[in-house]
Amino acid sequence: MGTSPGAGARVLGFLNIEMYIVDHQQPVIGLKTSSRVIPLPLHHVYRKNISIINSYLNMVLYRFISLHIWGQLPALWQKMISSVYARVYNHAFTRFIIKPYCRFNGLTKEYLSQFQSESGNANYSSFQDFFTRVYKKGPITDEPYIWPCEGLLCDYGRVDELPAINVKGDIRLIHHIFGNLGKDIPGHYFFSNVFLHNNNYHRIHSPVNCIVEKIERIPGELILLRPWVYKKDPSLPALRNERVNLQLTDDLGRPWHLSIVGGPAVGTIVLDLQIKPGASMNVADEIGKFLLGSTCCMASPESTVRQKGDQVFMGLKY
Repeated sequence: MGTSPGAGARVLGFLNIEMYIVDHQQPVIGLKTSSRVIPLPLHHVYRKNISIINSYLNMVLYRFISLHIWGQLPALWQKMISSVYARVYNHAFTRFIIKPYCRFNGLTKEYLSQFQSESGNANYSSFQDFFTRVYKKGPITDEPYIWPCEGLLCDYGRVDELPAINVKGDIRLIHHIFGNLGKDIPGHYFFSNVFLHNNNYHRIHSPVNCIVEKIERIPGELILLRPWVYKKDPSLPALRNERVNLQLTDDLGRPWHLSIVGGPAVGTIVLDLQIKPGASMNVADEIGKFLLGSTCCMASPESTVRQKGDQVFMGLKY
């Protein structure tokens, strides 16, 4: 039997888990509906919802820190602090955290065996050296369109269907991520935002056979990137942070747009030397790398077989 919440009901939880005191009886913990409370065993509530509660509180805390503490610092200060932080990982002693870091993040030997140090050495000289690892053998694909990077697909949809985002009181649309190069992105294009966690491969590759048309660097901030902090607007950091935008033209004459977005502790975004206007690239050719974590956005004329929330890998079918 359900228990109807009385006038003395008081909410002690959040979401749909509430505690009611009805007629001074024992508290009832349950799922609230429009007309009643469905009691739930305490152990069921604990097991099923403690992780939700923790996730929610972490999201609120990190969002507050990112936007209202760190985000209030001048961009120059953010960059100076991030630069110092990033330089630490260039020191040799940081190589000792690589193995425990891999174990903690579930990076298997099979996965790691694909990579090596950029220097070609058998071992990584520092955590930064591990972070910027390269494939032993470049990816080979028969696909005409691939994912340009590895990470979590945290935002996806048609450009004209994605909601506007409030950036410090300024309402902006998704195409603003791509700066001046994105002014003419058609509404029927598809936008994707891939978050690269620290344990991901951190190089960006060409998603298509193309010509590099234009490159634009947009100055900005370095607020926290983690998409679970911005549940309703996961692409907010891509609108505020410093980024490098590229406009590519495929074999059919269609423009593709990439935005390589910086974040806290990103020392810099390094484009390969051959990446300049007029350069020709094959699908999967390397474009550049991050020195510590970031995110990559793309606006393309092609839709993907993947869904928001999927893990994607560089070289796989887009």
